[in-house]
Amino acid sequence: QVQLVESGGGLVQPGGSLRLSCAASGSIFSIYGMGWYRQAPGKQRELVAGITRGSETNYADSVKGRFTISRDNAKNTVYLQMNSLKPEDTAIYYCNAQIRTSWHTNRYDYWGQGTQVTVSS
Repeated sequence: QVQLVESGGGLVQPGGSLRLSCAASGSIFSIYGMGWYRQAPGKQRELVAGITRGSETNYADSVKGRFTISRDNAKNTVYLQMNSLKPEDTAIYYCNAQIRTSWHTNRYDYWGQGTQVTVSS
């Protein structure tokens, strides 16, 4: 099986920064798109940022100019650099990746367990 493990979450003051990491491991044939989603209490899960294998990126309007997504294909890892954090960024952040586990299989979405990000004074 494929495992996605997030790290880097925590408590930070408004205006501070955090860097999230997500490493994929297991039976991986190829990784395509990767991304970060978040879900706050009482709200729907939303896409924060996505990145293609060729490093084309897209961001939610609410984080443009503050967050940067990147990836290291050799390490099967995606990152999310979060700067100028606001209280409304508080959520559980989930890593997502589209992965084929063999040459004959389709791409499937895999998810990490989530990491808590709390922005508070």
